[in-house]
Amino acid sequence: MRPELRSPPTRLAAASRVADLIAVSTRPVIQLAKIHKVYRTGEVDVHAVRGVSLDILPGEFVAIMGSSGSGKSTLMNMIGCLDRPSEGNYLLDGIDVSTLDRDARAKIRNDKIGFVFQGFNLLSRTSALENVEMPMLYNHARVSAVEQRERARKSLELVGLADRSDHKPNQLSGGQQQRVAIARALVNQPSLLLADEPTGNLDSQTSIEIMGVFQKLNAAGITIVMVTHELDVARYTKRTVILRDGKILTDETVKDRLNAEGELKKLRQAQEAVKLA
Repeated sequence: MRPELRSPPTRLAAASRVADLIAVSTRPVIQLAKIHKVYRTGEVDVHAVRGVSLDILPGEFVAIMGSSGSGKSTLMNMIGCLDRPSEGNYLLDGIDVSTLDRDARAKIRNDKIGFVFQGFNLLSRTSALENVEMPMLYNHARVSAVEQRERARKSLELVGLADRSDHKPNQLSGGQQQRVAIARALVNQPSLLLADEPTGNLDSQTSIEIMGVFQKLNAAGITIVMVTHELDVARYTKRTVILRDGKILTDETVKDRLNAEGELKKLRQAQEAVKLA
């Protein structure tokens, strides 16, 4: 083959690397395919989740909602690798975690998922900085003590608590304690942040502040999935998934929701105009 017809190896390699980067950037963080979860209670089978399929892309901010018994907590437990589906497949960051054993799931949780709970779950006798460092104790072989301290400080900076690093939980407000819990969830640089009713123990004003923190983190590129029963809280997200009886009832983006609300408002205005005519 003549040299001018031969593809340059460096160009091919560069094109391959670009293709790989594009594939990674567009690959969902979460891929649920026909997920079922059945619990056996005595002689009765409880079908908590029924055939849920759901993709969540990098950088999304998704609220999962539903009434008690809708399956949202069960679904969150499976997304967080705290439980396995009875049937179906779950890929987290491209890894099939649906069949992993307990130890493998624990490693995935520590490496790829940050958790924020309704209760702040902070150690009362340790400082905010030490609380944030806790998740890194499980991977001490890979993170030096110096790096642990630096990453914990940066996490506290992200949530606006750099000046409270030496404070213990009882010296912090409820909102500040939740910020520490968020910083702790971020310290291992996870692919996914899961929040389970994160404003449930907070007053209205503090809830707004915490949702502002989540929005700031999401704007920085962090993927967030949040379980909430509060519509006012869900409005801060970019997408809302509503469950009923273990199935997805609706799945809509903020843009779609606002468009629908706008159309409904126009319809009501037209109806009022007809009444007044």
